[in-house]
Amino acid sequence: MSSKSKYSSKILKILGEKPAIPLDSFKDVDNPKTSYAVTRSIKNLIDSGCAEILNSTKQKFLRITKEGKTKLNTQLLEGEEALVPSSWDGLWRIILIDLPENRKSERESLRYLLKKAGFVCLKNSAWISPFPFEFLFANIKKDLRLTTEMMIIVTEFIDEETKKVLFETFGK
Repeated sequence: MSSKSKYSSKILKILGEKPAIPLDSFKDVDNPKTSYAVTRSIKNLIDSGCAEILNSTKQKFLRITKEGKTKLNTQLLEGEEALVPSSWDGLWRIILIDLPENRKSERESLRYLLKKAGFVCLKNSAWISPFPFEFLFANIKKDLRLTTEMMIIVTEFIDEETKKVLFETFGK
């Protein structure tokens, strides 16, 4: 990962934690090299649609966008800290998605994230995984306001025939 993308990743992570952050808080006056890299990274995040500037009467704020949240979630799934536990807790995570055709790009983004998290598509819009990513997807559901379009189910009860297929699929 280049140093520029490291700065962008760190900035996205910071933006994902708060509604908006004063733009001045990202400046490092003591280190012009770092300050330049941060400024370029912020500009790239804005240009790519991952962040936006909010103007108030006294100062400018930086805020993550919906695209930025999707990128941040992807980074979380790809990062080293996203390692999946090696021992299974016995619970299956099932995510049901029902997005209309006019929200196709969101549906495709969700499918991409589900695949990255190790989910397998069972039937049309039903995804299942033994991996504990339900909290990540609960946050995605909240961020994208998918109140009725996405359901997250965590269960240990699955019929025997389906269990056999799932154990073969996930090697459990």
